Amino acid sequence: MTEQRISMLLADDHAMFRGTLKRRLEDEPDMLVAGDFGTADETLEEAARTRPDIVLLDIDMPGMYCFEAARRIQEVSPDTRVVLLSAFHNDRYIEQAIEVKAWGYVVKNESEDALVEAIRRVASGAAYFSPDVLARIVVSSGALRLAASSATRVSTLTQRETEVLRHVARGLSNKEIAKTMHISPHTVHRHTDSIMAKLDIHNRVELTRFAIREGLAEA
Repeated sequence: MTEQRISMLLADDHAMFRGTLKRRLEDEPDMLVAGDFGTADETLEEAARTRPDIVLLDIDMPGMYCFEAARRIQEVSPDTRVVLLSAFHNDRYIEQAIEVKAWGYVVKNESEDALVEAIRRVASGAAYFSPDVLARIVVSSGALRLAASSATRVSTLTQRETEVLRHVARGLSNKEIAKTMHISPHTVHRHTDSIMAKLDIHNRVELTRFAIREGLAEA
C-alpha cells in the first residue's frame, strides 16, 4: 500500500452515480481515483495494468459477474483490496462477498462520508462492512460467515453456476452467455444442465422465472 494517496479504481454502470462519487472522492487530499469504468471487464484489465490500492466494485453491472471479477482482480493484483458497493444486502450477495474475500461491502444508502471512512479503513488494513451487512455476519473459528445462512436452493449452486443463472435471468442466450463469460457454449450448456438438476427445474422458462424470483436479475 502506498503511504501517500490511496489509489483506486471505481466501477459502476450508472454514469451519473459514478461521476458524482468520483468528484466526492477526489475532494479528499489522500485519495486518487485513477480510473472509472462502467463494466467489471474494463476494471479487471485496468487493475492488472495499474495495480491500485483499492477497487470499488458495484455488484450489479453488465458483463463479467462482479464476484468473479473480484476474485480475478485479487489474482492479478494481490495487494489490491476490493470493496463492493450495492443497493442490496441479501444473504446471497453477502455470502459470495465473504467467499471471494472482499475487504468491504458498502450499501449505497450509506452517506458518502461513510464510504470515505470505509476506504481509509480498508487502506489501513481493516475490513469495513455497512451496519446492515455486519448485522448478518458472525466470526466462527476465525472466519466470517452468515449469522443465519439461508438454506435456499440457490446456495447449492457453485459461484460459476450462479453467474450463468444470473445471465439466464437477464434473457441472454447460451451463445451470449458464453461470450460474456469467456467460455464455450458447450460449457454454458453443461452448467445449465447442472443448475436444472440441482434446482429440480426442467426447462429454461421456469429457470428464468426462478432466477427472477431470487433477485438474480437485479440491475
